[in-house]
Amino acid sequence: MTAALRITRAGAAGAPSAAPMGGAPTPSPSSVLLAGEHFAAAMLYLAAGAIGLVWIAPELAIGAFASPHVVGVAHLFTLGWLTTTIFGALYQLLPVALGAPLRSVRAGHASFWTFVPGVALFATGIAANLTVLHHLGIALIATGIVLAVGNVASALPRARSRDVTWAAVAIALCFLSTTLVLGVVLLHNLHTGFIAEARMLVLAVHIHVALVGWALIMITGVSHRLLPMFLLSHGASTQWTKRALALLASGVLALCVGLDARVPAITWTAVVLLQAGVGCFVWQACSFYRARVRRKIDVGMRFAGSALGFLVASALIGPAVLARGLAHPRLVTIYVIVGLLGGIVLYVIGFFYKIVPLLAWTVRYRNRLGKGTAPTVAATFSSNVAHVQLACMALGVIALAGGTAAASVHVVRGGAAIYLAGVLLFVSQIVRVAVGKSS
Repeated sequence: MTAALRITRAGAAGAPSAAPMGGAPTPSPSSVLLAGEHFAAAMLYLAAGAIGLVWIAPELAIGAFASPHVVGVAHLFTLGWLTTTIFGALYQLLPVALGAPLRSVRAGHASFWTFVPGVALFATGIAANLTVLHHLGIALIATGIVLAVGNVASALPRARSRDVTWAAVAIALCFLSTTLVLGVVLLHNLHTGFIAEARMLVLAVHIHVALVGWALIMITGVSHRLLPMFLLSHGASTQWTKRALALLASGVLALCVGLDARVPAITWTAVVLLQAGVGCFVWQACSFYRARVRRKIDVGMRFAGSALGFLVASALIGPAVLARGLAHPRLVTIYVIVGLLGGIVLYVIGFFYKIVPLLAWTVRYRNRLGKGTAPTVAATFSSNVAHVQLACMALGVIALAGGTAAASVHVVRGGAAIYLAGVLLFVSQIVRVAVGKSS
């Protein structure tokens, strides 16, 4: 955390000097603003997605994972919360961790103002079956993604550090582009039906390219840099990240080929690769936890640790999903609930608790450094409330999955309500950070 404080202190001040990490240039105040607007929008989408869970509870209970309502709400999480958060984080990570100055802050803002409204239009259009809205939405989303990918990709060749984090960002951007193409194909199919019975196979590929190829690979690479810093870990082996990236990327590619060619041997090989990739990522993360200097784990890292458990659970469900297929749609729904809402969402929230309060603290109190009048970063939010939030969201995921398994609308809706309560606590925490109220 001390290293992080030095980095963001210089970044918030817009100093031209090199940062402590490998001489990487620090982010300017304009990039802090760019990240901040992404994080704020992402929070709104997380809340909207959680509200949507309560609404789609009856469809979740019967396993209608491909219904328009469920698909619309799912995109509030995947595009609205995850992708918007990742974009915001990249605008801070590139200059600080990789020494890759952002090519254009203006392009970053342009991406934001096309992508973020586009997600709202697209999700609403899908859920309400309004053709004009989801076509306009996908056009804005595509524009935003192209601008963001181009902006980040053009910065990567200038990076001073080309380690596994650099490779993960590059690989994930390729998968994000593929996710967009597959999404356009599925949207076009809604009106033409041109892929006919292959729709579910394309949907399966789309889900895995998005959640594993884009989100999880990005998380794996970013965690390689940030987990040791947040946990104050020293001496842990870092070889497992490389293995995780190779296995996850090859697993997603093999799954695409296996499902498209309908060759079970390739598809099952893909499952093995993906299972091994998740295992390597979890093992790497656990290595950082074991090697930490400070034995007490703060609440942000408790979120990340809990998320690892849900990721493992989802990975273990994966082979059963492939074996049963569409004959057991509730199992498919559980697989996505546990992996997305329990694994990826909770993990990103854990990093949110580390990054956003630190950025806000740096901007607000940088002029008080050394004067003894500034609160600690931890005092900008309530750890007790955060722990209650973690309990609510974890319990909500368990109830959502259990209610779906039992086909109980009441249990699913109860789980969704508990999950929503946790999200609202999170929103209240970030608002508290934003307005500067300390403990």
